[in-house]
Formats: sequence, C-alpha cells, structure tokens
Amino acid sequence: MIYRSKAPLRIGLAGGGTDVSPYSDLFGGAVLNAAISLYAHAVIEPIAENKIIIEATDRNEQQEFECGTILPYNGTLDLHKAVCNRIQKDHSLSTGFKLSSVVDAPAGSGLGTSSTLVVALLGAFTKMLQLSLDNYQVAQYAYAIERNDLQLPGGKQDQYAASFGGMNFMEFFAGNKVTVQPLKIAAGQLQELEQNLVLYFTDTSRDSNAIITEQMNNVTNKNLQSIEAMHQLKMQAKMMREALLSGHIDAVGPILDYGFTHKKQMAHNISNTTIENIYAAAQKAGASGGKISGAGGGGFMIFYCPGNSHNAVMETLNSFGGVIKDYHFVNEGMVSRTE
Repeated sequence: MIYRSKAPLRIGLAGGGTDVSPYSDLFGGAVLNAAISLYAHAVIEPIAENKIIIEATDRNEQQEFECGTILPYNGTLDLHKAVCNRIQKDHSLSTGFKLSSVVDAPAGSGLGTSSTLVVALLGAFTKMLQLSLDNYQVAQYAYAIERNDLQLPGGKQDQYAASFGGMNFMEFFAGNKVTVQPLKIAAGQLQELEQNLVLYFTDTSRDSNAIITEQMNNVTNKNLQSIEAMHQLKMQAKMMREALLSGHIDAVGPILDYGFTHKKQMAHNISNTTIENIYAAAQKAGASGGKISGAGGGGFMIFYCPGNSHNAVMETLNSFGGVIKDYHFVNEGMVSRTE
C-alpha cells in the first residue's frame, strides 16, 4: 500500500507574529488566516529493504538510513527526519519505507511551507499507522516537532491552518492553549475577497529565523515599541474578523495597510527597499493595502485591489520581475488516503 497526504498552505491576513512565544504566553495572540489551493504533499511507500529513504523531490534532496536509527540533523531534510524520529519514538516503526515530499511553493516564501510540510508528513504516518488524531492534535504534534524537537523559532498559526483548512480566527494563550474559530462568510463575499486579493511572489526567499528570533528577544527584553506593535497587530486581527463577518470586504485593504505599518516595528529586516518600492507602486496603481507574508524580508506579498484596480496592480507588479500566483481559498485541511 501507498499512503498519501496533503495539507494546504495559507495566507495570513492579520495578526501575524502575535502567535509567537513569549508574546502569546504573556499577552495572548490573535491571527486571521486562510488556507489556499497550494499544498505540501507527502507519500510513504513501504519497501522490502531494512532502510529508511527520505527525499524532497522538488529540491532534489535524498538520504538513506538504516531502520531503527536516530536520524541526524544536519540542515538537509531535517523536517522529514524530525517527523520520522518522533514517530519512531512514539510508535516504534519496524519496517522499511520511502518518505517523499513536494511543496507547491518555495521554502522561506512566507506561506507557512515548513509547518505545512510537517503536517502533511504527519498525515501520511497517521494513515499508515491508523492513528486517530483530530485537527487540534495533529497541529499540536507538528508544533512540538518543530519547536521542541528541532528547536526552530516560530509561531503556532501555520500548523493549525494546515490542519484545519478554511478561513479562521485563531487565538493563542499561555500553556499552548489555542482556539480556532472558523469564519462563515457568504459565498459571494468570499469570491469577491478572493478576486480582489492578489498574491505576488517577489522571487526571493528568506531565512525567517533571524527575524523571528529578534522579535522574540524584543518581547523578552521589554522593547516597548515592538510590544506595542504586536498589540496593534492583535487588534488588527479582530478588526479583520469584524470586517469580514459584517460583509465590509473593501475594508480589508485599509486594515492590511494598518497591519503592515505596525508589523515593520516588530523587528528589523521585516521590510526592505525592494519591498517598500513594490508596495508603493502597487498603492499608486490602486491597491488600498497589502502586506508581506509570513515573518517578512521577502517571499510572497498580498495586495487588496478594490473596484477595477486589479489589472492595473498586476501590470505594475509584473514590472518588478516577480510572479503573480493563482490560488483559491479552500475549506479542507490536511487529508490523507491509502492506495
């Protein structure tokens, strides 16, 4: 048998960064995000040999190990190794297998690729081992692997977005307590939002660890400007929720702009000259707001284009040499199957 899984990437609409400890532990965080039709895919194929083969086909990386060994972390396929190590520790894998993955967006592009990949990898194992885990448990499992086992800095929203799917308002509290509120938005208004939101890849990737680590340190060191910026982003998530639930779709642009202004105060290098030039040009072409996706520094940006500004904004963005990415909102989170 072959075990397949896929989990959706996400775009963050508001509150990004407030899901990162220690801010979320001290003050409580809130984000609003939406799963989209770009995915992380994982496949497990049992093999006769007494070995573990792991590969990322989109990155042309592959490694082999003997079954039962602890897979070493060395910067190559560490997410795959960490999932294998945790599953081996908790469920004692006894047969050889090949674990492969592919992700529909580059690593470091700001759509939650790393966490979504971990969720997809776990999905394939849960199908193979017939584990009964709900959406919260899958997300918590993925979070523990990234933050505890690999000691990677980062937030909590991506694991939950990948596990649940849909558009959600999420709150984060001390003790890893998380609540996920699915937003019920009329189909016509959701379609309008999708049409007006342009997803643009700047054709750059970035290492988010330094930005996130600085953000975490700013909270620990009581940097008041950074903490106040996070307070405002948490407020932005609540503003975005109210706008969407009340059907005021065109309010999304100004709320995005409000968040982008404050996000840049959380840490250095969230924005740069290239990002600022792209943002200013998009606004001049008619976008009423936008943001850098994920931790910042590069990767994807999103822009809200009201009225008939959609085409003009896209033409302007194309002049910067990046790529406009087609997408749709999706309601389904991580799914797995056997074939």
